[in-house]
Amino acid sequence: MTTIVEIMPDHISPTHGPRVAVLAYDGLCTFEFGVAYEVFGLPRPEMGPGWYRYQVVAVEDGPLRAAGGLTVMASGGLDHLGEADLIVVPGWRAIDALAPEELLQALRDANQRGARVMSLCSGITVLAQAGLLSGLKATTHWRYAASITARFPDIDLDPSVLYVDNGSVLTAAGSAAGIDLCLHVVRRDFGTEAANSVARRLVVPPHREGGQAQFIPGPVARDHQKERLSPLFDWMRENIGSDLPLTMLAKRAGMSLRSFQRRFEEAAGVSPGEWIAMTRLREAQRLLEADARGDLEEVARVAGYGSAANLRHHFRTRLGISPAAYRRQFA
Repeated sequence: MTTIVEIMPDHISPTHGPRVAVLAYDGLCTFEFGVAYEVFGLPRPEMGPGWYRYQVVAVEDGPLRAAGGLTVMASGGLDHLGEADLIVVPGWRAIDALAPEELLQALRDANQRGARVMSLCSGITVLAQAGLLSGLKATTHWRYAASITARFPDIDLDPSVLYVDNGSVLTAAGSAAGIDLCLHVVRRDFGTEAANSVARRLVVPPHREGGQAQFIPGPVARDHQKERLSPLFDWMRENIGSDLPLTMLAKRAGMSLRSFQRRFEEAAGVSPGEWIAMTRLREAQRLLEADARGDLEEVARVAGYGSAANLRHHFRTRLGISPAAYRRQFA
């Protein structure tokens, strides 16, 4: 039995925020499409009237077949891309399938006038065919890396990371990494608290760095190992402003240093040092967003950086922006 889903791209959320257009096409990848809707299209009155305006854009005339036995009928076409501020390309129907020239030109035109264009998983092939990734760093699901590299050697492809943000062109790796990239966009547009709020609704971690590995080449931690470290994670968050030497953390966890480092990375997906660095960055972002005038030395102290100079270094290294500029944008 086929389920027919009618999508009305002309029905735009009643806000005045950025317009997000998500592509629908024959062979639609429903997971990535659903991710884009959950983050950008789900009504969120708590975010106020400036939240995203969401619409669906049909690449082809319907009805459109979608994964999972669905048939999608959308009432609007590519002309909607002319007004979009952000265009999302879900995973494409096949990594080597050609995209219609009309779509490619519409994406080029939109990006040229300033719209951001974002691919999830195999959607990278559409951006590559449009020439939007030439000379840029990008990522996709690791299983598609060889195909993309062979067909588009001018792309600096890194299949080891979760997502890449080039400013106006963004790419995500495998399916779940699309959630990370969408949350990254929310954080960039509306700040850390907004991204954390969306993440809580999705019941996912609020932030994974784009440079984090797509997968961990080792066994997932057993449940009892996660439970054993859970109190330590909570304690580290509460004391993120203090010195957190690994020897002390290992002692607190009741493990040798070597076992602690291995089991921490199995449970968290990153090393203890990287986890601390990411958590301190998020705390500094939260403090800067909450107070438009607070002293940077105090922010650095509370977040665990020690000095404003160290805070500036880490912001420029990880975010490419100064703490002062970040505060002006999000406070």
